Amino acid sequence: MLSKINKNEIFVETDCRQLIEIFNQLFLSSENTELRMGAKEPFFQSSKGLEPAVIFFTEDYFSSALHEIAHWCIAGKERRQKDDYGYWYQPDGRNQSQQMAFERLEVKPQAIEWMFSLACNHQFHFSADNLSEDITHSAEFEESVKIQVKEYFNHYLPNRAELFIQALIESYRKGLAIELTEKLWGKHV
Repeated sequence: MLSKINKNEIFVETDCRQLIEIFNQLFLSSENTELRMGAKEPFFQSSKGLEPAVIFFTEDYFSSALHEIAHWCIAGKERRQKDDYGYWYQPDGRNQSQQMAFERLEVKPQAIEWMFSLACNHQFHFSADNLSEDITHSAEFEESVKIQVKEYFNHYLPNRAELFIQALIESYRKGLAIELTEKLWGKHV
């Protein structure tokens, strides 16, 4: 019964379905890759035979979808032939040293996720992805992500990320370009 469903849940699910539609229209045929929601944990499943590769994102979390798409946009052809791109992943419970290694690997994906968020008017949050420890992202990590966003804005952005951003801008911003502003950074850019 519709009246018993939380309006915020409908909005999130609708947004995820729209995001899935945008991604799949762009990349299912051209890159043989499909975006799906509903996973307990995010996961990239490489193509198996005639089946497309699948980017699974967590539950129906919009930010999880943007983040996993960012990883896919960065991964090269060889990496996309391996489940989870063949990367190391240390789940929750990383110590400070492991967290620093994690942050070094997350700068580019989180920079692209931030740009995706801007393109679809979605709030971006830095992620330490370490919920079981009392460790948040470092100030150095946050600054590195900001520098990478500026680099992407001013120079080169991976091709698939650029295509996806343009599609997001058309769908969510009616073609209105995204810009870096003082408000975005909280200081002069």
